[in-house]
Amino acid sequence: MKKFEKINLAQIPTPIETISFRKKKFLIKRDDLTGCELSGNKVRKLEYILFEAKKKKADIIFTCGGEQSNHARAVTIAAKKIGLKTKLFLWGNPKKNISGNLFLNLVNNAEIKFLNKKEYKNVNEIMFNEARFFQEKRELNAYVIPEGGANVLGCYAYYNFVNEIANQIDIKKLGGIVVAAGSGGTAAGILSAISLLNLKLKVVAVNVLYDKETITKKILLLSEALLNEINSNSKVSSDNLIVLDGYSTEGYKKINKDKIELMLRFVEETGILFDPVYTGKAFYAYYKNFLDKGLGMKYLFVHTGGLFGIFGREKDYLSGK
Repeated sequence: MKKFEKINLAQIPTPIETISFRKKKFLIKRDDLTGCELSGNKVRKLEYILFEAKKKKADIIFTCGGEQSNHARAVTIAAKKIGLKTKLFLWGNPKKNISGNLFLNLVNNAEIKFLNKKEYKNVNEIMFNEARFFQEKRELNAYVIPEGGANVLGCYAYYNFVNEIANQIDIKKLGGIVVAAGSGGTAAGILSAISLLNLKLKVVAVNVLYDKETITKKILLLSEALLNEINSNSKVSSDNLIVLDGYSTEGYKKINKDKIELMLRFVEETGILFDPVYTGKAFYAYYKNFLDKGLGMKYLFVHTGGLFGIFGREKDYLSGK
């Protein structure tokens, strides 16, 4: 079976903790603890992706995301650690008050091109056109990473993630693994491993950006591509995937007051703070569907990080207190 090489960047394995919230216990996988500046799930993916970029003699890394993208920030910092520059194609506008992930990108000298919502729909075409320009006019080899690191190499990181969990707890006692789904790569990697290992548990993805049909297709296609790449005879079963829809109706960059209030109650009891775009929405869905029903020890919740996305949103959090 094919294995991919990587650069060691993440602080792993991350712990699985048993947390009590509102007198109900649950399991949480702390992938927010993969590092400080590199905090979150993205760095696991970048270990494999950036190894490939170095192998292909890249001079600069291109990637994309929202203006407060955790992925873009992780790319900027991880690339700097291995001596590569970055150019980010971000959905948003230049801000007078710079904070959070955007601040970290700028302080680490990332080149940034802002795109409006219409332009961002063609972001992959824009990045590859720019990559050709860099090659022809600046003699720089640009390596393009898709949104969220959602490619086969990125998914492979979360294929291995399942083996990491299996070394920490009795994974066969779980009913499922619950995770936020932006671009779908994390859920796809987990689904691939579950299919290959023939585990009887679900991947529960809370879609925060794309609609249910779109994210389902993305996850299944990525999972199938990974299994094909590693020469596995296993097939992906769509029955192992559940997409919990309806928990980001306020839009990708916003969050409703009821979700903020739940997160504030959670941090008051546990000291663990969730971001407003990804993990906060996923936890709200997890609480409503599993934890509040006493299923917290059967369904593992994955904290995928995103803490820097809180900065610039302080008023939202403080207004709920």
